[in-house]
Amino acid sequence: MAWICLLIAALFEVIWAVGLKSTAGLTRLWPSVFTVLASIVSFVLLAQATKTLPVGTSYAIWTGIGAAGTAALGILWFGESASLARLICIALIVIGVVGLKLSAPALPGANAEAETIEAGSE
Repeated sequence: MAWICLLIAALFEVIWAVGLKSTAGLTRLWPSVFTVLASIVSFVLLAQATKTLPVGTSYAIWTGIGAAGTAALGILWFGESASLARLICIALIVIGVVGLKLSAPALPGANAEAETIEAGSE
């Protein structure tokens, strides 16, 4: 559940970061309200994820998905540069996020169901 919270938190980070573009420096009311709400949801879900996930891993994955997602949407929606160097850097961020996920320690109780099944078969 913590990984799902972290993923949703990161997606909301992308939403609020991209949303900043439509706020005109937080001078437009409704875009600003939605952007601030998205940032609150993002932070709350990140905080929930860090209850069980390592904070360094959680924060790095949250910012990595946020940075890569925001950069990708900037390219797709706002016509920002899609130079080879920029695309390689975005790919490196994604590779780093995947690496952090794969190398994260197992969550406490993650094998509880498997251990219960094994204990029942003995």
